[in-house]
Amino acid sequence: QVQLLESGGGLVQAGGSLRLSCAASGRTFSTYIMGWFRQAPGKEREFVADISWSSSRTDYTDSVKGRFTISRDNAKNTVYLQMNSLKPEDTAVYYCAALSYFRAPNPTYWGQGTQVTVSS
Repeated sequence: QVQLLESGGGLVQAGGSLRLSCAASGRTFSTYIMGWFRQAPGKEREFVADISWSSSRTDYTDSVKGRFTISRDNAKNTVYLQMNSLKPEDTAVYYCAALSYFRAPNPTYWGQGTQVTVSS
C-alpha cells in the first residue's frame, strides 16, 4: 500500500511559481508511475502530468507543457511538480497519484490534495 501526502500549495500571483511535493510511504513507491491531477471548482478532475519509475519518460497535458515540470526522487519517496508562469486558470486542488499505467484515469492511490490559487 502507498500513502501520499501533498504539500506546497498556496496563493500566488499570475506569472509566479510554486513547487508541489508529494511524499509517499510504502516500499513499492519506485515501482509506480507517479502523476499529478487537478480539479477546478465546478469541473471534473483532469490529468496534469506523470513520470515513469526511472524518470525516463514524462507526459503532460497540453495546457501546462513548457510551464510545468514533473520530477521524482525515489530515494526520498517524493514526486514534485514545479509550476512556472502560473495562470488564473491553473487554480485548482492538485492531487498526487500512483498510477498503474500512463494517464490512467483511475489511479491506484490518491493523495488528499493541496490547493493552488492563482490571482490575476
